[in-house]
Amino acid sequence: MAGTGCVNFTNVLNKSQIERLAEADEHELVREVQVRLASFAVGPGTSQINPLFCLQEYFCDYSPLTSSHFSLSLLPTPLHPSPTQRAIALYGDSPSTFSPTSPAFARHLEGLTAVLLSLKKRPIIRYERMSPMARRLGQELVYQMNTGQPELWDFRKTATAPLLLILDRRNDPVTPLLAQWTYQAMVHELLGITNGRVSLAEAPDVREELKEIVLSPDQDPFFAKTLYDNFGDLGAHLSSYVSHYSTRSASSQASKIETVADMKRFIDEYPEFRKLGSNVSKHVALVGELSRLVNVRHLLQVSDRPSRSPAQAVQTAISSPEIPPEAKLRLAILYALRYQKLPQNHIAGVVDLLKQQNVPEAEVRLLCPSRWRTAELTGMREQMVHIMLNFAGADQRQDDLFANENFFSRGKSALKGLKGVENVYTQHTPHLAETIDLLLRGRLKESSYPYIDGQNVSPQGMSRPQDIIIFIVGGTTYEEAKAVAQFNAQFAAGQGLAGSLGPAGPVGVGTTILLGGTCVHNSKSFLTMVRDASFSFPSSFSSVQALRPSTPSSSSTTPTPPSSGPPAPSAAVSPPPQQNFALNLGPISLNVGGQAGNTLEAGVDAARDGLRDVLAKVRNRVDGVRLP
Repeated sequence: MAGTGCVNFTNVLNKSQIERLAEADEHELVREVQVRLASFAVGPGTSQINPLFCLQEYFCDYSPLTSSHFSLSLLPTPLHPSPTQRAIALYGDSPSTFSPTSPAFARHLEGLTAVLLSLKKRPIIRYERMSPMARRLGQELVYQMNTGQPELWDFRKTATAPLLLILDRRNDPVTPLLAQWTYQAMVHELLGITNGRVSLAEAPDVREELKEIVLSPDQDPFFAKTLYDNFGDLGAHLSSYVSHYSTRSASSQASKIETVADMKRFIDEYPEFRKLGSNVSKHVALVGELSRLVNVRHLLQVSDRPSRSPAQAVQTAISSPEIPPEAKLRLAILYALRYQKLPQNHIAGVVDLLKQQNVPEAEVRLLCPSRWRTAELTGMREQMVHIMLNFAGADQRQDDLFANENFFSRGKSALKGLKGVENVYTQHTPHLAETIDLLLRGRLKESSYPYIDGQNVSPQGMSRPQDIIIFIVGGTTYEEAKAVAQFNAQFAAGQGLAGSLGPAGPVGVGTTILLGGTCVHNSKSFLTMVRDASFSFPSSFSSVQALRPSTPSSSSTTPTPPSSGPPAPSAAVSPPPQQNFALNLGPISLNVGGQAGNTLEAGVDAARDGLRDVLAKVRNRVDGVRLP
């Protein structure tokens, strides 16, 4: 007879399913069943269950990435499956519905259930009004808590109920399209992080054991310390890390071992020393590859040509032979999202210019799915601009990303190690940060973020929550995860939101925020998700109608006209002089609005050269250290 075994489940099983398993175990081979999301006691009325079954709770049907970030690890690119991630169709015949032919909705429900049960939270649920998908997910969760299996949700009540805020990726399509300049986000953008692993197989001059590396803040102290560092600070910290290893290496030489005590110390420290050496090698190889890609793809290039209008600036960048085609596409989409509602926009001209560029066949298919007739697309090959406007344009978003003209806030942080040079790159603040700020201040409008019906929300439950879980249908980004981590660090240090003081002290102190989503996007995966989904949408999604401006809503502020000539009467309201819209898109960094159009020119050459000097010094120091 075969030996006994252990069956593990990663989701809620109902009583009938467990009974079927018990009845099938005729030879009593199974000694233990671990139900990771539910626990059923064997008692009166359940005698048919095999008494050898031991049911335990393990809530792990999701992927924790950091202490404040998780993912369901679902890849919403069904036409581009991955060998290491489950690829499913997320959208149905519109971007407002879950796919009826895939388990997308069920997996979202199961994953969120696992998160809440693992945290022992029964939250009040709010959702983004513009998202039927967020509403449906919230409604089903409320049903499960109230009717489905209410005994699973019988947790001790807290003074303030936890909050689950369900958002939709479509309300902020810009954040996934931008270039990244912090360590973790940069690695994901340029190389990709899959299940905590990064492939360096295509990197030149990398040792065989470093062809695939693991990036985990839980197991890697250096990565935990630097994962949110900008590229300049990263170079300085890596140089210090290498210096520390050099010192340890020098003190561990055989010539330093003179006594028995020295031998014992060396033996005790050697495993840790080897581990340190391997970690130094890993990060030197990784940062070296990032540096190479920055140079090869001209990611430090900044437009230094003065232009009379934003349209000219964008067109100049798209015409540049040094900018990769995929970056040109992203720039065109960002420009279209920004100026969609402007009567005198130049989106059609930008799209026409894309036609003249060397767009790879894969990108052409991305823009122009083969199921559309060529005759219908004459002169409009670059359909992705239109698709994106129909997918997440101004008419689909409930929040105006550009209303306050601070979507990109210009901030300067010193590039450590560069004398007299400042980081001139624009720092982007994701829309999620503003949403969290409004939520904590009690200003998040219920009309825009309503409560799910059937929760019996009390005035106390509507007060500022202390435990916030934010879930984004369609995926998060590492930039948003950084914003959440910064909020948590600020609150843990006893610092509240700026300029806020509540009855109990600074607003936000003591609050914890957890961010999660369908997956973690970089620009490539986001564009691929939209492209794959468009095959299920009506052909009207490629319509030029999306380029035609409509009357802006009362809540929107019309942006600065991107025309080189004078604006049409009453067509737009010019922003104050200090306001501008800056595009920071990897290979380019452009101001395309306001009166600060050329402010990024100063110091660009010095910053570029200085940063390269820092990386060169790091490489030289590493070359001088003999790694084990």
